[in-house]
Amino acid sequence: MSRACTHIRNYTCAHESRTGYTGGARFSYPDNHIEVDNRLAWLLGRLEEAYGDSACYVHLQRDLDATAASFVKRYRKGIMRAYGRHGVLYGLPRGADRLTVARDLCRTVDANIEAFLRDKSNALRMRIETAAERFGELWELIGAEGDYDRALGELRIRHNAS
Repeated sequence: MSRACTHIRNYTCAHESRTGYTGGARFSYPDNHIEVDNRLAWLLGRLEEAYGDSACYVHLQRDLDATAASFVKRYRKGIMRAYGRHGVLYGLPRGADRLTVARDLCRTVDANIEAFLRDKSNALRMRIETAAERFGELWELIGAEGDYDRALGELRIRHNAS
């Protein structure tokens, strides 16, 4: 998605550009900016404080089982380590089914995002598997200007395949 949005002239776009910041700096995106960052799902209260209903939000989803399988491959690091028995699910028994834990993470994140988006007037839900088919809705929603065909071409390329 971030590569597709680089073909929009009237917006800047970045992928996880402020992950190393804390406090207000974490959310100090420039005006007319598109940020693609799944970590924002863990910061929804702060995102609400910073932008509320003044931003356009896109919940980019992927097939739950495919996402969970991808997380299982990285079970002992990153977000799975933080979510699993050493973090959010502290006390989870050793040997818990990894796919079950990964699915639980996916469902939790999706539910939190949906609760956050409930009162947002500019929210769009898109599936990564069909993003090219729905990209025009985002383009129109934000009044994008640029090379629409090249943006669509980026969406047809598989990036970060896992």
